[in-house]
Amino acid sequence: MTRICVAGGTGQVGREVVRQAVAAGFGVAVLCRNPPPAGDPARAAGAEYFPADVTTGVGLAAALAGADVVIDCLEGRSGKALKDFADGGARLLAAAQDAGVARAVVLSIVNCDKSRFGYYKSKAAKELVYERSGLETVALRATQFHSLLASTFAAGSKMRIIPVVRGARFQPIAPADVAAALLEEALEPATGRRHSVRTIGGPEIHGMGEFARQWKAATGSRARPVHLPLPGAMGKYLRAGLNLVPEERHAGETFSGWLAKHADSL
Repeated sequence: MTRICVAGGTGQVGREVVRQAVAAGFGVAVLCRNPPPAGDPARAAGAEYFPADVTTGVGLAAALAGADVVIDCLEGRSGKALKDFADGGARLLAAAQDAGVARAVVLSIVNCDKSRFGYYKSKAAKELVYERSGLETVALRATQFHSLLASTFAAGSKMRIIPVVRGARFQPIAPADVAAALLEEALEPATGRRHSVRTIGGPEIHGMGEFARQWKAATGSRARPVHLPLPGAMGKYLRAGLNLVPEERHAGETFSGWLAKHADSL
């Protein structure tokens, strides 16, 4: 039976990878800094959890023992985690190679190598670590998640506004659809290519205002949409449409469908 080690298996996408892999009958080891306790909703029945830290290397060998493939869903959004993001990937890959793992797949972001935004730069740096490793590796670049838009709108609504970035369009995708693509790549037969990049985007592209309208209708919020400029690297990335991959639309869950499914937690 194929054994999959999911690094960052308690995060938004990682949890979905674990859930889908267990449901498909694979052996699953979850590598995370603080494994959830038994009974916690974040803990999937049928998966094994290992405390491990890619910034130090502690616990990696145990988590990777017997694994055939690694799926890396780790995040490093700020502070030391952001600074050490690529180095953590290098430690994970070195430990995977020592454990005899043949293949590794990393979650990334579309056109991250064309942005000067710090978080995206860290993703591009990690992709480079994967490309230079001794394993067969794949970087799966995804568009932004539905939850990013929903959380942005929800945060603004606390001040009675729904922020809409001027000139920005989005192609959001469901984390479950990204998880399915990560699993698909992880289970592909060996290709002989040392490194490859795959891109996946959501099923629809709209201006941010249209997604704001859908969120407002789904939540019943009385906040009003307000169009705002977004300066800096992230604003430049969005205005250039670098967050879009119209040629890679995935026939998955739409934003409105995702909102309906998560109505109780919006």
